[in-house]
Amino acid sequence: MTEQRGEREPERRGERTPHGGGDGGGDRDGAGRGNAEGDRDRPALARAWEVLVATARRTVADGLVVGTSGNVSVRVGDTVLVTPTGVPYDRLGPGDMVGLGLDGRQVLGSLRPTSELPLHLAVYRATGARAIVHTHAVHSTAVSTLVDELPPIHYMTAALGGPVRVAPYATYGTDELAGHVLRALTGRTACLLRNHGTLTHGDTLDQAYDRTAQLEWMCRLWLTATASPAGPPSLLTPAQLAEVTARLENYGQPDAP
Repeated sequence: MTEQRGEREPERRGERTPHGGGDGGGDRDGAGRGNAEGDRDRPALARAWEVLVATARRTVADGLVVGTSGNVSVRVGDTVLVTPTGVPYDRLGPGDMVGLGLDGRQVLGSLRPTSELPLHLAVYRATGARAIVHTHAVHSTAVSTLVDELPPIHYMTAALGGPVRVAPYATYGTDELAGHVLRALTGRTACLLRNHGTLTHGDTLDQAYDRTAQLEWMCRLWLTATASPAGPPSLLTPAQLAEVTARLENYGQPDAP
């Protein structure tokens, strides 16, 4: 049985949660929140959900996940929107929004949230993350089985906070896995999960997704270099990474006035 299948088998697609009801749309703001607050947040939640669904579909289109493996979330205020468990991303629409408080109580929708909800909530509680992307990308997952840390083979290592650590294996959806991931993320915006996949976070879903893609590319680069008969690849030194980190502070376009 593959990791992907095992991650979804305990839950059936479309199974309803005891916290929710109705059509799964934004009208569930009354669950645990005042109507005035729900009315104020609804446009922001709707926009965030649209971006979340597009990002989830992109993980499939770019080959970072297969089927319904992996999951995506975004934080809007104190509400965390997440992909539901076991639902193909191309079937998700505006009425399928799933939202929870940071305490894990469902406040939006009726579809059950991803089975990796404890992992997402733990990262939001412990970091300043506003968006999370979790995948089962092939090259990254392969590297997670070989090393305890992705060697600094490229200067973009600095963009993720330093050499990417591998969180020890634990069963998906458990507090144990969440704890391992939090330790691996210390000072980082990405980590690998042993025999499982990747997790990245950022200020936006675009940023979190870009970090996932960058991590997968670096893992592919390292696997390619180590497979060469020419010998072990050269690696960057801490001083070289520190220099890149300083240069990255001024990378990109300046903020508009």
